Amino acid sequence: MEKVLYYYIFAFVLTLIIHVLIGEPDLTVMIGLFAFSMGIPLIFQVWREKQREERLRKAGMYEIDSMSGKDFEDFLFLLFKQSGYRVRRTPASGDYGADLILEGPQKIVVQAKRYNKSVGVRAVQEVASACTYYDAEVAWVITNNYYTAPAERLAEKSGVRLIDRNELTDFILQLKESS
Repeated sequence: MEKVLYYYIFAFVLTLIIHVLIGEPDLTVMIGLFAFSMGIPLIFQVWREKQREERLRKAGMYEIDSMSGKDFEDFLFLLFKQSGYRVRRTPASGDYGADLILEGPQKIVVQAKRYNKSVGVRAVQEVASACTYYDAEVAWVITNNYYTAPAERLAEKSGVRLIDRNELTDFILQLKESS
């Protein structure tokens, strides 16, 4: 909502400045100037988002290790989209243990964990329940790190696939080589 207000203020101020500079234009010119000035920030926002997506696409493990959790989710969103999946985000809160839903040959729920330490049992429990909630066939936990032994045991028993740093690196390299 704040951004929309900013756009209106920007457009209004720009229209006033142009009005002062060129005198008394008719109503059609004023409406055109207002509409044009509204488009400038929107175009800039779209351009910035495309730049951000490009940076995420080019990211390797070094960049991933310094990402926020949200940026890591966005990175995985783009990574799986690029690899041919239909990807949906879940709500930021109340996601029932999944961050992304991948649709391809199978429906897959993904829990993304950008951690500085090993990922524990809780992530496996959450994504296993998300699998049921979202009616998915498969559940994955993906991390830039590794997993604790209890998390690995639970994942094996519950059928959750754990994708660690090594497998994620291989997937990224494979995707970069194929494009």
